[in-house]
Amino acid sequence: MTPWEMAAVFAAGTGAGAINTVVGSGTLITFPVLLATGLPPVTATVSNGLGLVPGSISGAIGYRKELTGQRRRILKLCSAALIGGLTGATLLLALPSTAFETIVPVLVGLALVLVILQPRISRAVRERRERAGGPVHQDGGPLLFIGLTLASVYGGYFAAAQGIIYMSLMGMLLDEPLQRLNAAKNVYVAVVNSVAAVFFLFAAHFDWTAVALIAVGSALGGQIGAAVGRRFSPKVLRALIVTVGTVAIVQLVAR
Repeated sequence: MTPWEMAAVFAAGTGAGAINTVVGSGTLITFPVLLATGLPPVTATVSNGLGLVPGSISGAIGYRKELTGQRRRILKLCSAALIGGLTGATLLLALPSTAFETIVPVLVGLALVLVILQPRISRAVRERRERAGGPVHQDGGPLLFIGLTLASVYGGYFAAAQGIIYMSLMGMLLDEPLQRLNAAKNVYVAVVNSVAAVFFLFAAHFDWTAVALIAVGSALGGQIGAAVGRRFSPKVLRALIVTVGTVAIVQLVAR
């Protein structure tokens, strides 16, 4: 890489780390930049995934206050993230790149619709539970476990907008403030990125210069994102999720 390309990759990593912590879809910043430096798509994907691991961990640490009281649920759902992430990483190397990219915009679009409708859906779910008098699943029940596993398969494969999908699923099935859900989301993203990265270490080719630049940048961006993101109200955070997700769909369709 030239010095200018290295600077661009570092800046993209910082921006991605911040955006991933607050919303998700940071891959849509780093991935095009890596392609512009001349890296092949698969090499860019795996290098990006490994480089963003420190950013995911940094973001989760930055939101540690909002993680209080969620340990049991997070540990359970982390197993779903681990299984899904490993499956997605395997599929990245086993399937043609067009296989999942065809449905990625559809998945992101569906997630955005769910985020927009989340307050109404959550209210309807609570009212139905109250009328039925059934048990309330503090961990979201089997539906959230399965949904998060499938979202993690996608995350292990490409990662763009996986945080948006997580937020839409948790927003519907958990009675928690949006900031606490965002904190949990950062943990699940860290798990998926980490397990995929470990798998890629033994099965794929990396550009280690890109990995190092994104790693340092995303770690810095994770702290910036945590400091800024927790100040947003639920309405502002939801609007930001929808905006970033819409840009993600446009980029994915145009690419």
